[in-house]
Amino acid sequence: MSNYSVTPPTHAFPMVRIAADADTALEAVRKDEILDLFREHGAVLLRGFTTSLDGFGAFARDFCPVPVFNESGKRIVLDGASGVQSVNLGNKPFPLHPELSREPWRPDAAFFYCATPPSSGGQTTICDGIEIVRQLPETMRAEMEGRRIRYAVPATAADLQYWLGATNPDDALLADPPAQCPFTFEWHGGQLMRCFTRPLLQPSRFQGELAWGNFILFTRYLRGVKTYPVMDDWSLVPDRWVEEVKRVSDRLTVPVGWHANDIVMLDNSRFMHGRTEIVPGDGRRIATYFGYLDGVAPDPEEPPAPPWRREGFMPPQLAMRAQ
Repeated sequence: MSNYSVTPPTHAFPMVRIAADADTALEAVRKDEILDLFREHGAVLLRGFTTSLDGFGAFARDFCPVPVFNESGKRIVLDGASGVQSVNLGNKPFPLHPELSREPWRPDAAFFYCATPPSSGGQTTICDGIEIVRQLPETMRAEMEGRRIRYAVPATAADLQYWLGATNPDDALLADPPAQCPFTFEWHGGQLMRCFTRPLLQPSRFQGELAWGNFILFTRYLRGVKTYPVMDDWSLVPDRWVEEVKRVSDRLTVPVGWHANDIVMLDNSRFMHGRTEIVPGDGRRIATYFGYLDGVAPDPEEPPAPPWRREGFMPPQLAMRAQ
């Protein structure tokens, strides 16, 4: 007889909940059972199991042997050997986003572990990107389908050296970068830009159904920026699209009230996450791990044998700094 129960997701709480009896170790749940639930539903909460930060790192790495490092500020490395980092340690609420959708090395899965729950506030929020697309007006969805968005930032010397092997590349190299380079380098507005594109509505990894999962809500509603990302033709993403997605996602977003030792697994191609405002000095401690699922084919948009699928990959700015 198992020492845990499995509760299917509902509209009110769109996560599979695997709840343990007292003193049940994580190893009591078979990996293949968790993975089947993860593939089908995209969001899994494991609650009540006996574990630790080290146990979380081992658990996440068992599913995703190659971690993905998030270089964004206000994070600390909690366990360099396993790839476990903290969440952003600021206090601001965060709009919905998939992890690292702003880079070509977007991970397959996002794992979260609650070492110390907040006493109030600081809830992680989740939203199913497939359900967002389902609930968009039919005419608007038709306008969006087949469109692509462009992530473009000024190219740095570190970017150029890492991807092209030259800090002052000539036009021929810019036009024909190495096969493993995921970017195009284009002049726009008098600046050399590092660019890549993705579908505005991208198929989820396991269902193949279109999902809203990109960095637009984050930049619009946290940073107040409309120029990143943009449409593939460099035009702005229409306000009415973003506003409608915000209305729909606000209705669908669900908070996760953290308990000690909770673990959340999200399909990063389908579910977005955010958080509510954190009370300063509250003691909230959430750990993260991002990675590529073992045995799952890479995103077809990725170049052949990309370096980020090898152990030890660091974003160019950090890689150049370490040399």
